[in-house]
Amino acid sequence: MHIAWLGKKSPFCGNVTYGREVTNALLDRGYQVSFLHFAQEEDTAAQVWRDCQEVPIPFLYKSQIYTIPSFKSSKVLIEALRQLKPDLVHASLTLSPLDFLLPEICEELDIPLVATFHPAFARKPRNLTSGTQQLTYQFYAPFLANYDRVIVFSQIQQDLLIRFGVPKARIAVIPNGVDPDKYSPGLSKLKTDLQAQRIFVYQGRVAMEKNVESLLRAWKQAEMGRDSKLVIVGSGPLTPSLMSAYGEDLGVIWRGFVADEQARIQILRGSDVFILPSLVEGLSLSLLEAMACGLACVATDAGADGEVLEAGAGIVLGTHRVAPQLQTLLPIFQDHAELTLLLGRKARQRVLDRYTLSRNITRLEQLYHQVLQQRQIYSSTPV
Repeated sequence: MHIAWLGKKSPFCGNVTYGREVTNALLDRGYQVSFLHFAQEEDTAAQVWRDCQEVPIPFLYKSQIYTIPSFKSSKVLIEALRQLKPDLVHASLTLSPLDFLLPEICEELDIPLVATFHPAFARKPRNLTSGTQQLTYQFYAPFLANYDRVIVFSQIQQDLLIRFGVPKARIAVIPNGVDPDKYSPGLSKLKTDLQAQRIFVYQGRVAMEKNVESLLRAWKQAEMGRDSKLVIVGSGPLTPSLMSAYGEDLGVIWRGFVADEQARIQILRGSDVFILPSLVEGLSLSLLEAMACGLACVATDAGADGEVLEAGAGIVLGTHRVAPQLQTLLPIFQDHAELTLLLGRKARQRVLDRYTLSRNITRLEQLYHQVLQQRQIYSSTPV
């Protein structure tokens, strides 16, 4: 089967990781994959990326959150799909105006269309950020109803889209997944390098919706001892101001964006507790990676993260007054190693039970075959 994957390769974000992991897994299973993504307009020649053809789509602007295509992007996309002749298009939606044109384009070319819709969201619009994300779901819903299938990561997202009018039959819940052999407990020199006995870690963007300042404020107010360190992995618009206010004198270690996957795994393996204080989320791949590495995990109930940690797989916080909740929890995790070990074992088991990449790729394959079969039945039905 030939899959035309439309997604992102830069700037780095969860969408980029999702596209890389899924397409690599499909290639490993013998699929033909063409990767179409937004790239500089002057880069018009098709390239080869791993074992698949790469086709750049011109754009005017792109960020980790949204993309503005150029005026000729739809024409480039249509011509590429005509030449590639894929069996199915899978779009990992990039919050781009092109998202709304895809159903019409694929209908004209008679190609089945699947989308993965994974903007961050909150269960309840408690603040301006979460309210804006709810509007994104509401705005997209009428267009998503025109896709053959829409993949979301959680039951909560499915319920939200149904509430906004997307037919249930068009929605499939297939969560993010990780490779538990690659992301696993193991040896690390991190504690030796940082001269620490207990290490807490955050991994993700340093931006308002991630609420990292609440974690830092709680860390400072909890007066964690010199043997405990808080490692911040990632970068973002708030990095300069937060770095100046919370530095190594408070036990905060700023690692910045770590591109090397093995280096990130070593940081996780050397840590004890993973903390995700977000106000809005989708289903955090960083959280799943930390769980697979056997860390005790603390996350807010933003997005599907609370669903991931439910029933004892971790500690779930409300998105209101995050700092005081963490201020209470941090010393408990510092002083009770047995608690972090127990929660770490439960976290990894939850990944093995629900969130392995292999299991979820199998579900994706089944969805592809189902969509193709339904399209064939529809095409052969007399009008």
